[in-house]
Amino acid sequence: MMVNTLNIAVDKETAPVYDRGNRERMIRGGAGMSLYSLKMRASKHENGESVHISGAEKILSEEELGENAAALIGRALHHAKGEADFINLKIEAAPAEDIVYIEALPVSTLEVATPEEGRAAIIAALAELGIANGAAIMEKFRYTYAMRGAMLLDADTLERLEPDPVRGIRATYMDAVHGTERAASDEKNHFQEAIVLASKVVSAPRIIAEICMSDDPDYVTGYVAAPSIGYRRITKLKEPGCPDGGRIFLYRGPKAEVPETIRYLEKQKVLVRNAPLFPGPKPVADPWQPLKDDLKRRREQALYRTLRVIESPQTARVIAEGRSRLMLASNSYLGLTDEPRVLRAGQAALRRYGAGSGGSRLTTGNLPLHENLEKALARFKGTESALLFNTGYMANVGILSALAALGAVIFSDELNHASIIDGCRLGHARTIVYRHGDAADLAAKIKAAAPAFGVIVSDAVFSMDGDIAPLPDLMALGKKHGLLVMMDEAHATGVIGKTGRGIVEHFGLSEPPDILMGTMSKALASEGGFVCGRQLLIEYLRNAARSFIFSTSLAPSVLAAAQAALTILEEEPERVARLRGNTRLFCEALEEAGVKAASASAIVPIVIGDEGRAMAVAQRLYEEGIFLSAIRYPTVARGSARLRAALMATHTEGELKEAAEKIARAIREA
Repeated sequence: MMVNTLNIAVDKETAPVYDRGNRERMIRGGAGMSLYSLKMRASKHENGESVHISGAEKILSEEELGENAAALIGRALHHAKGEADFINLKIEAAPAEDIVYIEALPVSTLEVATPEEGRAAIIAALAELGIANGAAIMEKFRYTYAMRGAMLLDADTLERLEPDPVRGIRATYMDAVHGTERAASDEKNHFQEAIVLASKVVSAPRIIAEICMSDDPDYVTGYVAAPSIGYRRITKLKEPGCPDGGRIFLYRGPKAEVPETIRYLEKQKVLVRNAPLFPGPKPVADPWQPLKDDLKRRREQALYRTLRVIESPQTARVIAEGRSRLMLASNSYLGLTDEPRVLRAGQAALRRYGAGSGGSRLTTGNLPLHENLEKALARFKGTESALLFNTGYMANVGILSALAALGAVIFSDELNHASIIDGCRLGHARTIVYRHGDAADLAAKIKAAAPAFGVIVSDAVFSMDGDIAPLPDLMALGKKHGLLVMMDEAHATGVIGKTGRGIVEHFGLSEPPDILMGTMSKALASEGGFVCGRQLLIEYLRNAARSFIFSTSLAPSVLAAAQAALTILEEEPERVARLRGNTRLFCEALEEAGVKAASASAIVPIVIGDEGRAMAVAQRLYEEGIFLSAIRYPTVARGSARLRAALMATHTEGELKEAAEKIARAIREA
């Protein structure tokens, strides 16, 4: 037998000194702790070939290394699959700053009597996650039996994404967070090691689920894991004595980002908090501790969010915390929130109809104001009919979940707003994500899916990037394949198109897409969402959209204000021209100051990258009298934090040029 021990990859002269016996300080993120990754891989040789026996890994203090290394060797020499004749031990430094801390997935157990029931349970769990091809995925599972690692599988197309189909993907560098009580053992704790691995895997970017069946002949329990369902143990996935086993990692996202997912799985060092030793309920000393831990993590990662109070209308300048500041973060694109005609309309409705509507539209809350505004919106958008919702978020959730209930396959742009994503999820729709603005990728995925009923959905103007969806291409694909096309015009209405009518006018199209969703809370300076389309669509949503049916309707003053703002937009299209001119002026001023900036709408993204640096720049600008939001994960991808400038028609040239200079200086000096 050969034992191969690699040298410790660390400079002992510069390595931090571990505070003996106090592992808990490291767990809480304390500096100055020396930790190491310990990996064991064992194999035996049969008929001239190397056969995998066992593997394990831990993240330990220096004092724990020797005892645990010996325990892992003992495991390799006394394994159900045979005695190893080659054992590889690898020890590497694990600097505290390289470690990410995550919470263990919540655990549930599903008792089944046969492997067939177990596999059916996995297919059902995948269906809960909106993955309709669970049976086909389980067919792929048999190809994992001979693999060294896991299969990386596109959840929608079933394309294999691992670079080496023999090796697969090895999720490594992880361990449970333990206190000082841990003792070395050569006994394998299948459950805890599995939940640690599963927790890391589904925390990886764009991994939506993992399926696992152990290759240990004596261990028949497997699992399916995902953030939304936790770690679901399936008690029997094979018969005792069966050596088959493997893993599938289910991926959903663009191909270009697969390498980043693989890097996280194979390289990112992760410690998992609160990983139970055994399945079953675990008493919690402080039921609020998970909340405390989550907020602590958000603060450490510059992701903690706070509120600022604005003490004036949302105009080009606002009063915030007692000081006048230039507003570059508001969605009141046309500057109508304090327009006297809008205010008078809202006040008149308040006096006539009262403060509230008194019920849902289907009970007592349907006013002439609702129906008049719906007719006006339909006329403005060039459709047969319209329906109001309480918010844009509720509109998207209601529309998409109602269509999903009819079996719609939804093709969604990867950068779509969270409300679109949540509508797909809540409707348990089969959702296929296509690359941002890429009609060719969408076409390929439509061809592969061949849906009987489907919807292409996209933001019209993307809220974090300011770019515009390729609507003519999307409508051509919809017509070719018999799919509905839906546009979210939240940031398009009143902003793009010569008269502010949105994306249809922007592209000069003769007819609108099938579904146009929008809001009154941005350019129309009020509150609420809406959908415009065929009368058939509106009738169906009135009867099927839960966020419409079960919500008290919008207040009278809100409706009247939105109606007045829409009238002003129709009568004064020069406001849209001023907004477009301000956006162009601002981008030019930023470019002259050395900051890359461009936009096809009123949203100008200024990408910083690091979350902490973006927050520091935004705070400095706030102190200098500029209200500008820092946008961070999860609103945008990690590492792409940005300042998101939103222009108004009422900004002056001097204000925008001064702001551009201050922004450039703050970025340079951050």
